[in-house]
Amino acid sequence: MTMSEKQAPAAAAPPSRGSLIGLLLQNKVTLAGCIVLLIVAVVAIIGPLVAPYGVNATNVVNALQPPSAEHWFGTDDLGRDVFSRVLVATRVSLLVAVASVAFALVIGVVVGIVSGYTRGWLDTVLMRGVDVMFAFPVLLLAMAIVAILGPGLLTTMLAIGIVYTPIFARVTRGSTLSVAVEPFVQASRTMGTGSFFILRRHILPNITGPLIVQTSLSLAFAILSEAALSFLGLGVQPPQPSWGRMLFDAQGFLGLAWWMSIFPGAAIFITVLAFNLVGDGLRDVLDPRQRTILEARRRR
Repeated sequence: MTMSEKQAPAAAAPPSRGSLIGLLLQNKVTLAGCIVLLIVAVVAIIGPLVAPYGVNATNVVNALQPPSAEHWFGTDDLGRDVFSRVLVATRVSLLVAVASVAFALVIGVVVGIVSGYTRGWLDTVLMRGVDVMFAFPVLLLAMAIVAILGPGLLTTMLAIGIVYTPIFARVTRGSTLSVAVEPFVQASRTMGTGSFFILRRHILPNITGPLIVQTSLSLAFAILSEAALSFLGLGVQPPQPSWGRMLFDAQGFLGLAWWMSIFPGAAIFITVLAFNLVGDGLRDVLDPRQRTILEARRRR
């Protein structure tokens, strides 16, 4: 580290992590969302271990049985236990969502921070490429990518990750532009501090708030995207179960076996709602103005 880097002024210290968590959990709705997501994460981890039946164990004699003490969520058209499949599908659906959003986050942050910090012709080129991707509806672009590469688990992750990358790029660029004009960044530039140090020390820590909120919301939409692709037969393929794939299998039995679609659909609804609730809570906590209001309420 050079002398100029040691003397470079830093941004104002952010609120402590404990204070942010306390404010986040103060909202009962957000707390409920956190609890639901914790339960979903636990199910994703231990679901295959506690499933009462094999995920692909067929029993044609017991096909299309309604919910009962033996099969809590009933059975599907092949006699497979729907409860066991919902448990195992939780891991697959969350894996697709987390992996695709992580891919979009990494690529989008790199593109956005470089674009917003350097500006000039590089900013123009990168943002025009992002605009081209924004011109296509998210689901339509994901379907096109899967159609080219072929359906499957990895392809679904890649397709969803690609279509959500422009969102992170835009959020990162906008936040970088606002932070880059701050006095502490300008002072660091004047003192000759290297660009990499400025990006790592000053820019990136000050744009994490919007990125955290966007990540939470993108996880919810990634689950919906996976469900949509799998429902169309372009996502996760058998024998791997996912919530969307279960809806695909149930579409021919909507009037005959309602339980085949209700339970995986409820899992999607509850998980997406929980992600949105947590995202709203994070947005309020990480916004300085909203945080001031929440802290005043907390003191009262």
